[in-house]
Amino acid sequence: MTTMQIHLINPNTTVSMTEKIGEAATRIAAPGTTIVATNPRSGPVSIESHFDEAISAVGVAEEVLAGERENTDAYIIACFGDPGLLAARELTHAPVIGIAEAAFHMATLISTRFSIVTTLGRTGIIAEHLLQSYGFSHHCRRIRAAEIPVLDLEESKNQALDRIIEECLRAKAEDNIGAIVLGCGGMADLRQQIQKAVGLPIVEGVTAAVKLAESLVSLQLGTSKHGDLDYPRPKAFTGQFEHLSQRTY
Repeated sequence: MTTMQIHLINPNTTVSMTEKIGEAATRIAAPGTTIVATNPRSGPVSIESHFDEAISAVGVAEEVLAGERENTDAYIIACFGDPGLLAARELTHAPVIGIAEAAFHMATLISTRFSIVTTLGRTGIIAEHLLQSYGFSHHCRRIRAAEIPVLDLEESKNQALDRIIEECLRAKAEDNIGAIVLGCGGMADLRQQIQKAVGLPIVEGVTAAVKLAESLVSLQLGTSKHGDLDYPRPKAFTGQFEHLSQRTY
């Protein structure tokens, strides 16, 4: 039996969401896989804007550096904006997987067209940018927003679930798709309920990323250190980031 440790990083600072995401990841993980779920000590309580993502990316990097002091085989960034993904990949030889990219890949393996159901309209625009960056725009028919704040997934779960299911049913009826991607890490524990209610394959990024991470580790494939994802060059940092000065990897 292959053993591995996956460090799952919730880029926001809401501990209850970190615990929920960690539990969902642990349920789907293979025997022998240990999930270590953490979040930064500083940063936004939820991530719903470009500004939130920029702040949270620093916390993601700090969590990867902490993971490098342990026996970490792979990392997952459990926010659908994939904040700090490329910077995180620079910091480690281990695979680093963003849940949006993971979900897009999985959805295209089981359908020719999918729609995304996310939380807020403005985060849907961020998802559109990711689709373009990752090369999946021609697979996505529509990005739909349930128009619920991220923290409603913690504080008003039943109402939030109803809104997500409603939007997924509209997508099924109107978008001519084969699958739906859930556009928020906070939905990690809802996939099976939504899939049962909607009757379409529902792809959720946290669980998808776990299985991709396990595959990469089993295949002994890590982040390439040839080219732009090589370790950052040592240099001086100032102010609150002085502790990163002249760091070697």
